[in-house]
Amino acid sequence: MPFSGIWHAILDELDEVPPDGTFRTPLSDKPFRLEDVQEHRVLIAYREQETTIPLKREQFETLYDRVSDTPQPFDLDRLPADAEPYATFSVHPRFEIDQREGILKNTDTPTPSSLVDASLSVDTQDPEPTREEPDLPLYSDSLLLIDALERYEPTDLETMETAELVNLYTLCSDVQRNADDLRQNVRSLLLDRLHHDQPVHGQYGSVQRTSRRNRTLKDDQTVLEKLEDQGIDRERVTTVDTSKVDEALEVTDLSESDLYEIDESQYVRKADVDEEVKESRLQGLKDQLAATESPETDQLQQEIEDLEARIDELTSFTSASEVD
Repeated sequence: MPFSGIWHAILDELDEVPPDGTFRTPLSDKPFRLEDVQEHRVLIAYREQETTIPLKREQFETLYDRVSDTPQPFDLDRLPADAEPYATFSVHPRFEIDQREGILKNTDTPTPSSLVDASLSVDTQDPEPTREEPDLPLYSDSLLLIDALERYEPTDLETMETAELVNLYTLCSDVQRNADDLRQNVRSLLLDRLHHDQPVHGQYGSVQRTSRRNRTLKDDQTVLEKLEDQGIDRERVTTVDTSKVDEALEVTDLSESDLYEIDESQYVRKADVDEEVKESRLQGLKDQLAATESPETDQLQQEIEDLEARIDELTSFTSASEVD
């Protein structure tokens, strides 16, 4: 099919995008909007930017040729960072983006573009969802920690009672452990969804896929033989094995201090957690939240929502280079 037909089908689809429709780049997830649809180009602008960027027909045609030249899907990693908006190509019903796989592919079944994120109008907007308590240990421990922070007002730790400090330390330890468990689970999922080295933005920050090298020595014989072949004496690379030194201490009259420099330090370790007390206090907090229906609560809820909106406004950012 000649590209002219494809191009005019794309323009027709873009003309149907509502004024408040938002596109998102498929890799860096940066929001942008349509400014104008013209015969030979499409004008866009990234959110929070006044600069208009032209997307030229010739570049769309080049992308079309690359996608059509092979039965294999087009890897979106091949797009230059500043060319991601050309993936609006997928508004054409014959093409679609698989964001999990990071590919643009032909399709026999017409599908709507996965890039469009149009806001609902006031008349059709769904009612605000009811907040539900997540079944996560982190959530419960965080509630308890917030409660403790509000009751103790730990702006000056030196003035706090020992029992209060113990409570804070225990709850901080629980929150840290559970938060790290959740972070590692989230990290595993993100590794499957990030396809490139550019950061992907969320409301509160951004992440990017990276790599690191871990080295582990091969067996001693292999290492020593390889080095000796290169003229390196084994004495230059062998060191005292701590485990073998400990074994020697057990069968000799030497003391630990004869062979080790010993430096002792003191630290605090969580010894026990009273789960029954935690559960009782947590249930009391939940009951208070469920039973409280006063004007003060409504005002507080409004203040929280205003704060969340302000945070959303302040943290909705793009990188300085406008890339991810």
